[in-house]
Amino acid sequence: MRNILRRPLRVSGRLSWLAGEIVLVATAFVFQVLLRSKGSSLNARARWLQGGCRRVLRIFRTQVRVEGPIPRSGLLVSNHLSYLDILVFSSLTPSIFVAKRDVRSWPVFGWFARLGGTLFADRERRTQVGPLTQEIQSVLNDGALVILFPEGTSSDGRTVLPFKSALLEAATKCSHPLAACFIEYQLDDGDAGEEVCYWKDMTFGPHLLNLLSKKQVAVSVRFSQPLAGGADRKELAQRLHAEVVRLKGNASANPLQNR
Repeated sequence: MRNILRRPLRVSGRLSWLAGEIVLVATAFVFQVLLRSKGSSLNARARWLQGGCRRVLRIFRTQVRVEGPIPRSGLLVSNHLSYLDILVFSSLTPSIFVAKRDVRSWPVFGWFARLGGTLFADRERRTQVGPLTQEIQSVLNDGALVILFPEGTSSDGRTVLPFKSALLEAATKCSHPLAACFIEYQLDDGDAGEEVCYWKDMTFGPHLLNLLSKKQVAVSVRFSQPLAGGADRKELAQRLHAEVVRLKGNASANPLQNR
């Protein structure tokens, strides 16, 4: 809140900018998705979401550094730090996300997620895992890239939380490409773990306003080489977790520089 009071013009200006972008992105949805002959196509929604995320990321003065091959299809798993993760990944390649049910009700970002074809997981209903796995498989069979955050929640990025294996069942039943990723943020004028990462009992509105007060946000995204799948989802979860931890170690050895 202190940063908001220190930079009221920056925050108010960016809020106005965000409102304008929302209108433009909504208009683009009508022309790029609804008025197309295949308006329900996930590919069309993913491409629309990519364009919208690129526009919104400019508001945060985001600078993205990428290492490794960016996947174009198959299943990608990553650590999870913030709602910005979805904007960053989508800006890099058209994607369909698997997100927790709570995201549906988030202002702005929940709206983006719903229109972008996001698959929502209710982790409190174990009976939903089967149908959701079938949905993921269907999207994969359509040739899309599905991005999954198997930690099940976000963190401050200091460690990679254990991976939950339930939603990795889709990766054991298909031959689609599989990759892992590690994402991290850095601020010149703040603490990324507390002001970019969205975790603990943080409240969305104040967090967003504070983030809008920052000069810029630097992002590092490290992709693995294509990985082999596996028949056992628990073993696969452990192996993917180890790969993300390895990527984190490489990122720590090469901090964000020359932005």
